[in-house]
Amino acid sequence: MLRVAIVDDFPVVVSGLRTLLEPYADRVVVASLRCGDAVGPDFDMVLYDARLSTAAPLRQVVEASRVPVVLYTWEFSARQANESLAAGVQGCLSKSLDAADLVTALEKVAGGSVVVSPDPCADAAGRPTHEHSLSARELEVILLVADGLSNQEIAERSYVSVNTVRTYIRSAYRKMGVERRTQAVRWVTEHGLEPR
Repeated sequence: MLRVAIVDDFPVVVSGLRTLLEPYADRVVVASLRCGDAVGPDFDMVLYDARLSTAAPLRQVVEASRVPVVLYTWEFSARQANESLAAGVQGCLSKSLDAADLVTALEKVAGGSVVVSPDPCADAAGRPTHEHSLSARELEVILLVADGLSNQEIAERSYVSVNTVRTYIRSAYRKMGVERRTQAVRWVTEHGLEPR
């Protein structure tokens, strides 16, 4: 069972999330923390309300937490997602997600994935935009790999951290069934994709 610390100063938000996630009590349990409280070893993850980022900068929250931090927000944008990922969060989740999708996203983060939902690089239904099951962001990164760019160069061009680039590469490699850059370049060529 996944143990999630909700960091939010509004009791109504915490209460609403508890009620929303009640049907999934066998998969996730939530507890509330106030902004600035230490996240103890009893938790697997922090769900951090984006509204609080002015009180405690996101990077500070990430550095103080020994567990993955997930940004939870109403005002979702690609820019906010990129800045949050660069600050070290493991996910950016919209408050518009229904309970089932929220639980699934949290479980993916707990499993080591970086989750951005809704994905600004996905279509209107949230599906990856590439026929080979790569998200648009994964495809973008793999094409830059095939073009010979280093992880640092890809990070600078994509406005994300090097760690985020590595995460996209690992995720894409799994989907592609490859383990090395040379194999990824061959995969791109075999699938008729053009490096950018």
